[in-house]
Amino acid sequence: MSQWINLHALWQILVAGLICGAGLPALFVFGIRAMAWTPHGRPVAVGGDRVVGGNPVGIAIACVCFAATVIGVGWGLYFIVSTGR
Repeated sequence: MSQWINLHALWQILVAGLICGAGLPALFVFGIRAMAWTPHGRPVAVGGDRVVGGNPVGIAIACVCFAATVIGVGWGLYFIVSTGR
């Protein structure tokens, strides 16, 4: 550890930034893509008339991704509000 830079804290900030800054949006996008899966595992073609694919596994994966995203955002808001006193 340097006298001027706390490398351990810097590493923690980097990991938290990658998880929250890129991880949660990527998880949300994966949930959107999973909703478009058809029973054969291929995404619905652009311009199709279906909003949600017919693959129950894709819908279940999308629900898990959306729930994890909501939990992550809620935890972040709780953390910001609770440490702001």
